[in-house]
Amino acid sequence: MRILKTLFFLSLIILSSCAELQQVVNELPKEGISNTDIASGLRQALDKGIDKQVKNLTIENGFYKNDLVKIGLPEELQKVDKALRDIGLESLAEEGIKVLNRTAENAVKEATPIFVDAVKNITFTDAKNILLGNDNAATEFLKTGTSNALYDKFHPIINQSFAEVGADKIWTNLINKYNSIPFVKKVNPDLTDYVTQEALQGVYTMIAVEEKDIRTNLSSRTTDILKKVFALQD
Repeated sequence: MRILKTLFFLSLIILSSCAELQQVVNELPKEGISNTDIASGLRQALDKGIDKQVKNLTIENGFYKNDLVKIGLPEELQKVDKALRDIGLESLAEEGIKVLNRTAENAVKEATPIFVDAVKNITFTDAKNILLGNDNAATEFLKTGTSNALYDKFHPIINQSFAEVGADKIWTNLINKYNSIPFVKKVNPDLTDYVTQEALQGVYTMIAVEEKDIRTNLSSRTTDILKKVFALQD
């Protein structure tokens, strides 16, 4: 009996020691990787996505010729598009879609400073959660921290861009043509909010593309810190 008690207490001591040792190991950074490295690596990954993908959206046809983010018509205007194409006005209908995308391209030029500020504020805790999260965890972090600021920035620019790229005239003409078709229900939509929301979604979509590439494609880890940090999640 005394032997059994002794073995029981020895087992408890061994298990306790193992648990404490594991806790210590878990709290240590991986070999050659500090907490600062992890945060720095995540910042680099986001900066890379912003520099590469957001910049591409600002060029002519950055939205219009990118099927991942191309802005189509809201549901209530799809009948306008179809009706115009049905009566041979396909080029006018397509021009209406093109100018919606042009306004988004103009607005996204203002996004980078807002993203840069958000990236600067990433903490180690943020970085650790992002690194061990889903393929779009970094993008979701940016979305949480920048959506409101980007909307406030994009909305007036898109409103102004409608005039600058001629979208207001094109859509006035397009809708007037549609409204002149016999027996149709007339429409008069305000597209500014719709395009603003679509532009935001397009930005986050492309950053997510770059994030996933860095996570899954070793050749996309173009700096030593990116290689070291993202090796932890492989």
